[in-house]
Amino acid sequence: MKILVLGAGVVGTAAAYYLARDGHEVTVIERHDGPAQGTSYSNAGLVSPGDAYAWGSPSALRTFIKSLYTPDLGIKLRLRDPYLLAWTWRFLRQCTQTRANANTEVKLRLALHARDCINEITADTGIDFDERRKGIVYFYRTQQGLDTGAEHFRYIGERGLEMEVVDRKRLFEIEPGLADSGDRIAGGIYSPMDQTGDSLLFTTRLAQWATDRLGVTFLYNNEVKGLDIADGRVRTVRAANGAIACDAVVLSMGPESGVFARRHGIDLPIYPIKGYTATIPLEDPAKGPTMGGVDEDRYVAYSRIGNRLRLASTAEFASFDRSHRPSDFTRMFRSAHELFPGAVDDRKAQCWAGLRPMMPSSVPVIGPTRRYANFYLDTGHGHVGWTMAAGSGKFLADVVAGRKPDIDPQGLVPVN
Repeated sequence: MKILVLGAGVVGTAAAYYLARDGHEVTVIERHDGPAQGTSYSNAGLVSPGDAYAWGSPSALRTFIKSLYTPDLGIKLRLRDPYLLAWTWRFLRQCTQTRANANTEVKLRLALHARDCINEITADTGIDFDERRKGIVYFYRTQQGLDTGAEHFRYIGERGLEMEVVDRKRLFEIEPGLADSGDRIAGGIYSPMDQTGDSLLFTTRLAQWATDRLGVTFLYNNEVKGLDIADGRVRTVRAANGAIACDAVVLSMGPESGVFARRHGIDLPIYPIKGYTATIPLEDPAKGPTMGGVDEDRYVAYSRIGNRLRLASTAEFASFDRSHRPSDFTRMFRSAHELFPGAVDDRKAQCWAGLRPMMPSSVPVIGPTRRYANFYLDTGHGHVGWTMAAGSGKFLADVVAGRKPDIDPQGLVPVN
């Protein structure tokens, strides 16, 4: 089939790779001048099944209320977008313990599959993206926080995630880069199944490999304008540089996916949630981390990408605003200096803000829509698109081919 993939982020590029590997004629349409220039450009760098918990849970409302009077918590809200109210109502409906458990299990199922898939891609293509397969540490600054976190992680530990609850001494043995943080850390959770890498490098190099080896065509600087539909099927995609006929279409436009889908009568409740990252050269690599980590009390994640430290934080509900100010990075810089004293000079940081495509359930949608038989979704991955991209692409290719997917599709396939 001639398949058009809308979006050349990490999700769309991984889908293009797997679809082309199945023998389809694949063209990717992208509004930017290269792959991974939107959401996939920068993130915490974590490929983290350990971060599979759904955002919606009984504690979510308490966390939101706390954020109103605790600016350092890393959650910001701007009530400027009417659609946010509708999205929030649907999000709150996911905040029961039953829904939280169900959504978490779907996320974990896909995340574990995706980790195997990204390693398969690495073996198949040989591309390098500064990956490290050393695990990730999720740590806490108080014993109470550690005890609560251990109970929290136990749920996914019982469902396939290998994990170890560690005290401060054991944590510093696993991650010597944290040893100079002193008594700021009580202990943490070590997930050896997690890993790290640069999503920009991965996407850029996979796109080139797919072009050279699989014949995938990437059309850059070519914004998608709409769909031409007849007899319940998409016939052509209208783009800035002209219409393109197709047999099937895959929507992977990140935070813009929801707006685009709703314009064509498909209820896709994606909301763009802004996150901030900073990438800083390591002044002394020996003082930096050796693996990825999450400061659970400060809501700051980080990873070691080559000889750079990547920091990420904040969930800001501000519609499609991608702007940022120096003050937006103060909290994560403070955490970096506390955890890795002498490792970085934040005056050399490359600062960035981007949007995560978040579903109310925190679960992406992958597969055909009921409205148009040949219109597929592979989007809505929220803050774990880098983690789930490869598994989503493989799952989508299996669905398109009519094969039985490697994982249970329950909870992933669109219902509208």
